[in-house]
Amino acid sequence: MKLLVVEDDAKIAAALRRGLTAEGFQVETADDGLVGLWRAREGAYDLIVLDIMLPGRNGYRVCADLRQDGDTTPILMLTAKDGEYDEAEALDTGADDYLRKPFSFPVLVSRVHALLRRAALGEPPPLTAGDVVLDLRARRVRRGAVEVPLTAREFDLLVHLVRRAGQVVSKRQILDGVWDDDFAGDPNVVEVYVARLRRKLDQPPGACTIETVRGAGYRIPRP
Repeated sequence: MKLLVVEDDAKIAAALRRGLTAEGFQVETADDGLVGLWRAREGAYDLIVLDIMLPGRNGYRVCADLRQDGDTTPILMLTAKDGEYDEAEALDTGADDYLRKPFSFPVLVSRVHALLRRAALGEPPPLTAGDVVLDLRARRVRRGAVEVPLTAREFDLLVHLVRRAGQVVSKRQILDGVWDDDFAGDPNVVEVYVARLRRKLDQPPGACTIETVRGAGYRIPRP
């Protein structure tokens, strides 16, 4: 397996190269976003480890450019930033997973193996809820023939509910499954995101994709 590591911190890049090589991977590195983009376009890699804060071109733009090219190589994005909007942007631009710095090397290796296994299985089948179709690989949603633009968090919430179609899913279960394990904010954030999903999905008005089960949670009916 051939990996590309795009990281401008020389110490981190060297450590990743040594560690991943010891795991049996062939590893090439780039310390600049433009160089990384060129290498990714010219080489045949099985996976790309991509930092966000890069000179020349940041990781968001590198990832977006590759996806616009039609490149489906799995991308694991590294970020020193902390916040759901940074993570959301990483996923929205086409990254398959992200890992915050500082990270545990064994965790990074496990994420790499998981992404490679997923890629080896081919394209995952779409999820459906009535006429709503979710493309898990491209992270796109359409209702009928109309594409519905969703943020990363909205998409993950919808996937969480569709995979449990017919079940009542509580706010706590949604927080545990969609937000970080250490989320300590207001649980009513779930209501905010459900409302956003309804506004985007239920067009024309009157359609009801997500039901509220009073005092219990939310449910997407089985087809």
